[in-house]
Amino acid sequence: MKQDAIRLVSKCEKCQKHSSLIHQPAESLTTMLSPCPFRQWGIDIVGHFPLAADQRKFLLVAVDYFTKWVEAEPLARITEGEVMKFIWKNIICHFGIPREIISDNGRQFQGRKIQEWCQGLRIKQRFTTVAHPQANGQVEVTNRILVQKIQRRLERVGGNWAEELNSVLWAYRITPRGSTGETPFSLVYGTEAIIPAELGMPSHRVMNFSEECNENLLRKNLDLIEELREKAFLCVQRYKNIMISSYNRRVKSQNFQVGDLVLRRADDLKPIGKLDPTWEGPYKVTSVIGKGAYELRVAPCLDHGTCTISKKYFA
Repeated sequence: MKQDAIRLVSKCEKCQKHSSLIHQPAESLTTMLSPCPFRQWGIDIVGHFPLAADQRKFLLVAVDYFTKWVEAEPLARITEGEVMKFIWKNIICHFGIPREIISDNGRQFQGRKIQEWCQGLRIKQRFTTVAHPQANGQVEVTNRILVQKIQRRLERVGGNWAEELNSVLWAYRITPRGSTGETPFSLVYGTEAIIPAELGMPSHRVMNFSEECNENLLRKNLDLIEELREKAFLCVQRYKNIMISSYNRRVKSQNFQVGDLVLRRADDLKPIGKLDPTWEGPYKVTSVIGKGAYELRVAPCLDHGTCTISKKYFA
């Protein structure tokens, strides 16, 4: 009788749709490691911000996966043309043609024009799903840091956040990153930038500056830059291994097969209210993509795209 009661309760549709969200990861963590500078970039859109001059309210951000160097530009609207212009001006003209660009699958990134443009430059595009933006985690982390820094300045500058952006980028570029142990500036240029604090309280290199010594030091730094980058790469590997080990200890695998009925998180594509169901469906699994991603269908003629956060539905 107890087992019958458990089965009956487990099939309650309202109970299933209003149950708590699953926060425990269902798949092992997969990370991306770029072996050399400027080969792999992540790009993303942040906004809306308070309206700035020229109606600018969005931020287009790109991060190099190796050096953690960040480029960003405030824009009034973000179209395919603006994205292509940004990639050309801020990435290609400064660092050369990348091999790969990672973004979400917004129309600004996967439109016909930009795909043909990238193919012409032999740039491979990789897209993350709307439900799983963490696949572009490097940009997600950078966006969070940039937004926090801009927020701290908003009280003082108000709508002038766009004018403060260069100061925020500068602070980010000269701050050591936890994963590499180095500043993005040093991994790009082979030397540390002279900062205002070194002028107020002169450092050794400022007090003892001479053109001859400076030239010799720059040459030495350029000779050692590959060694510095190799050291940073090893640091990133160790950092990611620790992160993967910590994350995977919390994994509770759940594997669905084609034909299974599942529920998906209701907040994947739209915000939900306090009394709204936390899960929606049921959907039928039509394809197993891998790494916890599934293609779902709600009716024989209606595809619902991919999903990474789901749970089994009991009918």
